[in-house]
Amino acid sequence: MTEAGTETREEHGGPLAGVRVVELAGIGPGPFAAMVLADLGADVVRVDRPGGSGLGINPEFDITNRNKRSVLVDLKAEGGVERVLGLVDRADILIEGYRPGVAERLGVGPADCHARNPRLVYGRMTGWGQDGPLAQRAGHDIAYIAPTGTLGMIGRPDEPPTVPANLVGDYAGGSLYLVVGILAALHHARATGAGQVVDAAIVDGTAHLTSMIHGMLAAGGWQDRRGANLLDGGCPFYGTYETADGQYMAVGALEQQFYDEFTALLGLADTAPARKDLARWGALREAVAARFKERTRQEWTAVFEGSDACVAPVLSLREAPGHPHLAARGTFVDHGGITQPAPAPRFTRTPTSVRSGPARPGADTAAVARDWDVPALTDEPTDPPKKGS
Repeated sequence: MTEAGTETREEHGGPLAGVRVVELAGIGPGPFAAMVLADLGADVVRVDRPGGSGLGINPEFDITNRNKRSVLVDLKAEGGVERVLGLVDRADILIEGYRPGVAERLGVGPADCHARNPRLVYGRMTGWGQDGPLAQRAGHDIAYIAPTGTLGMIGRPDEPPTVPANLVGDYAGGSLYLVVGILAALHHARATGAGQVVDAAIVDGTAHLTSMIHGMLAAGGWQDRRGANLLDGGCPFYGTYETADGQYMAVGALEQQFYDEFTALLGLADTAPARKDLARWGALREAVAARFKERTRQEWTAVFEGSDACVAPVLSLREAPGHPHLAARGTFVDHGGITQPAPAPRFTRTPTSVRSGPARPGADTAAVARDWDVPALTDEPTDPPKKGS
């Protein structure tokens, strides 16, 4: 340790050690983005409000708040805004996920924060973005990815679109784009001294994820309908198949050499219909499906183990940590009695880790007040003055 309450890069770990982040508490993509920064070594202070704003589960299980610290501030109480701005004075990054205009009305919008700290990177996480006809409308992941064309791509052609949990919108199109934007803006701020606002909208990020597909669509290599293409389950050698025990295997044998190994191990090398004859894809799928139904998932896993056939067992969330490859890499870790994904990606010089469990609302107020030199955080909040008083 150096001074009391501070850590060196080596002690703290992670490439973002020394970076300070203020997270205005919310749910979903904002907290996940802040968790990514915390996993990478940033000192993330989550500003929780009295009454909470979490997932509705016990805070000790909210993994998206791991590696963070929490202070409790009521922005609507007298002195609340000044406490947050005191943190902003010393921060590199702020993340908020309110509807457009809410942060401004509370007194912690970009103009308020940049007046105190011109170098601040102000990250805004929303579904619809800061402007546009729907900017003020409520929504969740599924409603954001639907108009981008992304949801309509996923699923079987004879069934409704498949809901991909909230991974495609909230986290892929939202959180990760916010993180990329924040890190780019942080690089710019450190080079120029000028902070800026990062407007990360789930609709923008999710649409951006489909860039390759739009190119294929323009070239005539993609049909604008579900289950009819190379990568959407329409292809019989890129999809999932049920096994004898009601489990599933995933097949991704796209290239010819991988496909040859796949059909050989499956026992169809001499009888499978030609892979390039789209008119016979239905027959090929039936043949592959029938063969997979002859053995269990475990048996097929053993057949394809060590091969380049691009076949893998479909595991559940609880099964995944036990997969031999994931276990060998430490893709999942146990911390505080919770099995959870380890920080990603990995670094050779500045390794990351799960340093602490989920932050409990307000539990770190005294420590943050000391470390960030914001003594006002420990002042007792007072209710706002009543009108006419």
